[in-house]
Amino acid sequence: KGVACDFQGPYAVGDRGRMAFGRPTRALRIDASSLPGGAQQWDDSIEQANAEYRTRMHNLFCDNCHSHVAYALNTMEMKAYGIRNWDMVKLCFLVFFRGRFLSLGGFLAQFLPFGVVMLIVVLAKSV
Repeated sequence: KGVACDFQGPYAVGDRGRMAFGRPTRALRIDASSLPGGAQQWDDSIEQANAEYRTRMHNLFCDNCHSHVAYALNTMEMKAYGIRNWDMVKLCFLVFFRGRFLSLGGFLAQFLPFGVVMLIVVLAKSV
């Protein structure tokens, strides 16, 4: 249906297009046309993942938004990028190395704070 969903915290899934931390900055393209049930299977699997994650406690390191997406991809039996059995680690690295930035602002939002901190560290060491 084209609506962004997000595991936002303990027992909370945003499924009205509003993300917990603002607009997405990076995305990974996955083609739903390869699914036997097509877009309907995609939507049904996301709804099933949303229902499951409304019953779970959010954990930053073990059961988080990446786990929510991996659950949906496993439910729909998606095979993409050579991966069939999804988990949060595979998804994290795949998005980091193969995901595309949605805008220049998204790129800056992800890397500018790190760059500023590194600049401060370098300048502080040289003094």
